[in-house]
Amino acid sequence: MLKIGIILGSTRPERVSPQVGKWVKEIADQRGDANYEVVDIADYQLPFLGDPNGEQQVRAWTEKLRELDGFVFVVAEYNHSITGALKNALDLARDEWNNKAAGMVSYGSTGGARAAEHLRGIMGELQIADVRTHPTLSLFTDFENFNQFKPQDLHFDNVNMMLDQVLAWSNALKGLRS
Repeated sequence: MLKIGIILGSTRPERVSPQVGKWVKEIADQRGDANYEVVDIADYQLPFLGDPNGEQQVRAWTEKLRELDGFVFVVAEYNHSITGALKNALDLARDEWNNKAAGMVSYGSTGGARAAEHLRGIMGELQIADVRTHPTLSLFTDFENFNQFKPQDLHFDNVNMMLDQVLAWSNALKGLRS
């Protein structure tokens, strides 16, 4: 079975990405078609790129990425882009991302669409095949008081379509990594 990591892209203490990641995993686990796990970049305490300290954390991070066949990024939009923590986590690895597929679930005032578009460009450089279907969650309609995740039912089908695409591409790209 394929191993798909649901990457939480925010490390802020009051973040909502754990709620969104848990929801994606619950939907994914009902499918029974892959092994899904939430991978929280906050758990790795990654150093900034170029910092000579933190080799152990970077090694643990790249080892985790190496064992995954594909990804679902939970993307928070900050200042029209992805978080600095997610960009740093992406930059700290290279080959571990190559020839794998990824989907994304984004959130923000505009559903995180601008951050997702920035992430697509980064994924292209890292040779990650990003899939078309992209659930977007609005802080105004999918969160109560901007911090309690209460997704609309319409997102369920989009998450499943996105996962279908991630699995198809992850399976197709597996031969390139063998």
